[in-house]
Amino acid sequence: MKKKLFAALCMMVISLVALAGCGGKTGEKNANAGMSGKDSVIIAMDTESEPAAGFDPIMGWAAGEHTHDPLFQSTLLITKDDITIGYDLAKEYTISPDGLTWTFKIRPDVKFTDGKPLTAKDVAFTYNQAMKQATDTDLSMLKSVEAVDDTTAVFHLNTPYSAFAYIAAVVGIVPEHAYNVATYGKNPIGSGRYILKQWDKGQQVILEANPNYYGEKAKMKQVTIVFMSEAAAYAAAKGGQVDVAYTAPSYTVNPINGYKILAFDSVDIRGINLPCVPAGKRTAARKNGETLPAGNDVTANLAIRQAIARAVDREALVKNVLYGYGSVAYSDSVDEPWENEAMKTTYDPAKAKSILEADGWRLNADGIYEKQGLKAEFDLLYIASNSARTGIAMAVKEMLKEVGIKVNPVGSSWDKIATMAYETPHVFGAGLHSPAGIKSHYYTGKNYASYSNSAVDKHIEAALAATSVEDSYQYWKKAQWDGVSGVTPAADSPWVWLAEIKHIYFAKENLNVIDKKIHPHGYGWTIANNVDQWYWN
Repeated sequence: MKKKLFAALCMMVISLVALAGCGGKTGEKNANAGMSGKDSVIIAMDTESEPAAGFDPIMGWAAGEHTHDPLFQSTLLITKDDITIGYDLAKEYTISPDGLTWTFKIRPDVKFTDGKPLTAKDVAFTYNQAMKQATDTDLSMLKSVEAVDDTTAVFHLNTPYSAFAYIAAVVGIVPEHAYNVATYGKNPIGSGRYILKQWDKGQQVILEANPNYYGEKAKMKQVTIVFMSEAAAYAAAKGGQVDVAYTAPSYTVNPINGYKILAFDSVDIRGINLPCVPAGKRTAARKNGETLPAGNDVTANLAIRQAIARAVDREALVKNVLYGYGSVAYSDSVDEPWENEAMKTTYDPAKAKSILEADGWRLNADGIYEKQGLKAEFDLLYIASNSARTGIAMAVKEMLKEVGIKVNPVGSSWDKIATMAYETPHVFGAGLHSPAGIKSHYYTGKNYASYSNSAVDKHIEAALAATSVEDSYQYWKKAQWDGVSGVTPAADSPWVWLAEIKHIYFAKENLNVIDKKIHPHGYGWTIANNVDQWYWN
């Protein structure tokens, strides 16, 4: 395999794309003649899945928004299929009454792939180093971590943070004796299910099962990941050259002979941020000290935000944009233990108009609502390379037009959008295996809606101060709606959540893909969470 595999795939893709333009069907007859064996598999992931900083948990690998099991490293805890907390390296953990001290007891039988034992010193080293790095892993709640003995790691927090259990489920442990920030990501030494055998940047990675893994032995001994665009992944599957290929809803209308379509439930939610303050504000400083413009005069109006929430036909988005591969969403916590039913609303364009008119908005000659010289008109950003987000933006434009709100879709790249989204609504993707997503969207500070509500903040603070993860769920629910105030469509509505995106893949018919866990936001490595237990018929 190795580099020859990727080169062969590239040639196959080029040929198939050309044939597709001419209506050709070459390649379908080979759809079951893939290049993998009975204990190996080839997976096509999107190009964004390749980690720029390498496979280094200290630098954010497997953490942040696109959470997944890190594969090469072990974690203290795990998230189970129902997104509650389970154990991995840790046998047990306790939290002090004030929520500031977490004590983990770890297994004594774990070794790194270089044969050295994994101890509490490695746990402390990993987290203390990660605290110093500006990564996607939020460790701002941590003060320090110490190893009391080989099997006891004590975490000292500077503020209570019950959701820390979910962080402990994605931060992989690295070996203190073999860690170098400049080289580790390229050649990670861990204690997880797989060993990184080869990485051809911009092309592929090859994983081999760790023969000394302490958990259940892997059925898939070799896993090859190739990084491709949507079109290239479809073409590679059409040619039978990959066993699993991520895809978008629009591609499913042309099935591939010898492949089944897999659709996984997720908390990968599409929604639109609605900046709640007038234009002219600035965000908090970014990592480099830069501030960004924030605020929008139109969406700062509460009636506009409440009207938008009711004017979008979510069922139609799922049917017509996602081709049925999704479900309606009213929050960023679909089917998670902390979701509040009060977030749900109904599609009611007449109600949307009545909300606007009760607030003094009047239709002008162009059929757009206007109030004191301000038109109900705003730009809507979307990632132009993403077909689903493009479709959502265009559909929302037409739906809001029906209630007198003019939307101007603007396609761009995420790099540009990230600097504009504090002042301009954007078709976001969001969803975590953690209630901390509620904090990132609604807590006063740096959130894309510039939203602030002291009552919501207090509930979030109470959730973080809970003495167990399970006890925190009630407060996360209250942060959404406590009976008086909150972020629901009928209340402050700083975000309008639209649809849950099912993660869709073409997979060889004789391949059993084991994956029961609800996927978080983002395609990519999540599909490989249980790849060790896949098997061929």
